Amino acid sequence: MNVIDENGNTVPNQESKRVLAGVLAILIGSIGVHKFLLGYTKEGVIQLVATIITCGFAGIIPFIEGIIYLTKSDQEFIDTYQVNQRGWF
Repeated sequence: MNVIDENGNTVPNQESKRVLAGVLAILIGSIGVHKFLLGYTKEGVIQLVATIITCGFAGIIPFIEGIIYLTKSDQEFIDTYQVNQRGWF
């Protein structure tokens, strides 16, 4: 069964990257690894630059994202972050 995204396009079934993205976000998210894993290149670069500019203080953002990722169900994660490509929170 295929999934319909918010624009009405058909998207094939996807395997959830929730646990891997969540753990990466918590452990080394300050370098944007979880964003690159999900295919968000622009957001990954922004996270990396923000971490460098703030001397690491921006690393709290991926920590929070990792917790959010891990508290969602697999289907909710796929719909939100993999199908509809929501880049932040």
